[in-house]
Amino acid sequence: MSVQKINSPERPIGPMYSHAVKIPGLIFCSGQTPMDSTGNVAQCLSNLTDVLNAAGSSWDKVVKVNIYLKSMDDYAAMNEVYIKTLPDPKPARTCIQAGGLPWDVDVEIEAIAAV
Repeated sequence: MSVQKINSPERPIGPMYSHAVKIPGLIFCSGQTPMDSTGNVAQCLSNLTDVLNAAGSSWDKVVKVNIYLKSMDDYAAMNEVYIKTLPDPKPARTCIQAGGLPWDVDVEIEAIAAV
């Protein structure tokens, strides 16, 4: 099985991970965070758009999204942005409160997409 590591030229590259890993039929996107601690859901989704594009996919092909929130108090606000941004029908999704997120951000979002 071929495994391709993908980094978007639109996103900073971290030393610990690739933006996505592509195997036949699927793309696993690493969790994306906003670039500061403001907890911007739209920024996370925009980052994922860049990664999906670099991997040759799009939101129309996303099959699963995992959302990690610092506080479930942000759930309604996150849903508002998520519903407006992602195309219908929406992919399968999990949303949990995480004990702590990198750089003390309020949200991290990852996705799995078909090629």
